Amino acid sequence: MAELRRIATHPVKSLDPVERETARLVEHGALDGDREYAMVAAPADAPHDPETASVGGRGDYVNGKRTALVHRLRSTVDPDAGTLTLREHGTGEPLTFDLDDRSALNAWLSDYFGEPVSVRRRPAGGFPDDRQYAGPTVVSTATLREVASWFDFDLDSARRRFRANLEIGGVPAFWEDRLYADRGEAVAFRVGEAELLGVNPCQRCVVPSRDPDTGEGTPGFRETFIRRRRATRPEWLDSDRYDHDFRLMVNTSVPERQWGTTLRVGDEVEVLGVRSLSA
Repeated sequence: MAELRRIATHPVKSLDPVERETARLVEHGALDGDREYAMVAAPADAPHDPETASVGGRGDYVNGKRTALVHRLRSTVDPDAGTLTLREHGTGEPLTFDLDDRSALNAWLSDYFGEPVSVRRRPAGGFPDDRQYAGPTVVSTATLREVASWFDFDLDSARRRFRANLEIGGVPAFWEDRLYADRGEAVAFRVGEAELLGVNPCQRCVVPSRDPDTGEGTPGFRETFIRRRRATRPEWLDSDRYDHDFRLMVNTSVPERQWGTTLRVGDEVEVLGVRSLSA
């Protein structure tokens, strides 16, 4: 039986995940607390529009696409205390910053990255990479294990490299490729009491190729990934959205009527069928 095996949210976009037993679907279909904060490549008094900001390699966000230094930061958010604790991997003592008054945090990050950086907050829907399909991202545990075996790293490393929100257990590798169809269509699936729409296989970037602790790149990652993905591509996969082999994980959309629904680890997952994306 397909079931929700793991829920992970990232309180600060591009930084460390938090594993959870439950999460609620909120505005735009995001999970509550996911990517609620983001590091922006601009001073604190500079404007930032999350609806138009770029997540590309030299875009508006300070993320793994922009700099490998992001990977070296270990982070913990305490939502009750309203604090963010940071530590550079392998060096230094942890430093704790106030998330309401972020002046000290912005100064430290600007010094660390060597450019003006400020942390912004967006409690309603967060800062998703895919603004059009901003629901939780989905992958199977078996897929992550399979991809990890291609490069001789472990499941935890695969999780931190690919950064999915929802992990499905009890299914074979690449099962999540069942969760999208052709352009203009979506695949409806139920997780517990919530109905989500699988839309698009996620196009990968440089981030999964890097060690999630050190930022060190894996030689030949893209070429090996494409070759192995092509060799293991399910025979039944027939979607014009899958237009190249550097794709893994599924982006989703969540109908507004489902906002407020809670997902729980252990929820049964059921594929309901193809729907029109405009419906």
